[in-house]
Formats: sequence, C-alpha cells, structure tokens
Amino acid sequence: MSKITKNALSASLRKLLLEKPFDKITVTDITADCGLNRMTFYYHFQDIYDLLEWTCQELAHKYLQNKNTYDTWQEGYLNIFYGVLENKDFVLNVYHSVRRENIENYLKRLVNDLLLNVVEERSKDMTVREKDQLFIAQFYQFAFVGTMLDWIGHGMKEKPEYIVERTSTLIHGSITKALEAFRTDRIPSNKAF
Repeated sequence: MSKITKNALSASLRKLLLEKPFDKITVTDITADCGLNRMTFYYHFQDIYDLLEWTCQELAHKYLQNKNTYDTWQEGYLNIFYGVLENKDFVLNVYHSVRRENIENYLKRLVNDLLLNVVEERSKDMTVREKDQLFIAQFYQFAFVGTMLDWIGHGMKEKPEYIVERTSTLIHGSITKALEAFRTDRIPSNKAF
C-alpha cells in the first residue's frame, strides 16, 4: 500500500508540474489532486523536496535497468537522456525553478551508479583502492552530468545518440588507463601531466 500511495503522490506532483512552477506547488495542492490528506503525505515524505527526490530515484531505476556494465554503459547513458526527454516538462520545470540542484543531484546519482559499476567491473583483476575507484567514477560523473545539464539548459535539441557516441569516442579506454595509473600493486610513476 505504501508504494501505491507514494506513486499517487508522485503522479500528482508530475501532473501539477505541467501546470505551474515547482516553487508554487504546495503539499495541499498535491494531496488535493490525488485525494489524500496532508497527514498521509507527511507519513511518507518529509516535504515536497523529499517527494521530488523520491520521484527522481524511481525514474532513475526505470531508465538504468541493468545497463551499467562496461559493455552496456552507453545504452544506460542513452536511456538517461531519453528518460529526461520523456519527462521533459517535469525536468525543465524543476531545472528552471529555485531548486535546480535537485535535477543536478538526480543526474549525479544516476550517472554515479552507472560509472561506479563500470569502474568496479574494470578493476576486478587489479588492486585499486576503493577510494581511488570512487574518485575515478566521480571524475567522469562530473563530465557526464555537466554534458547533460548543458544539453538540458540548451533546450534538449541535440540528438542524445550523437552525445553518447561522442562521449564514448572520447573516453574509450580511458577508465582502464585511469585504473592502471591507480594500481597499488605497481610502483607509481612520478611523471607530470
């Protein structure tokens, strides 16, 4: 029952975002739209931002679905783009609201899950500290998320396939090279960039 109620609240939030800006939506608006009371809302969520974050996480799971390996990361990244396009009005409304960082945080979580799995997979036969793996994943996360935010900010006009293809060309083999550089079972090089 809890998931059904959360989904109903989430659907109402997404519906209301088609009608007005995020910062103009209240808990009362959401509960009135889906026929629930305010206490029910607060039983499930702390506030509207909590509901927004939950909604973003649910969408994230839907679009990534096991596309987070070295062989499938491009498909996972492309699915994220198409997930954003499918929810374009929702994303743009939140992006242009006072809480734009919600979209950025949502994308960071999505992309981090994708990249961390790829980094872990590529390092399975190497001795690379966990904190270094996390650093590598976060380094690429900033590039991926920055690219997506720029794309969103420019109206989502460029074809996602083109962006993913260019990203793939740019980073081909670079994650493995980065992992090699951080191996602890080899003597590190002191070479400058």
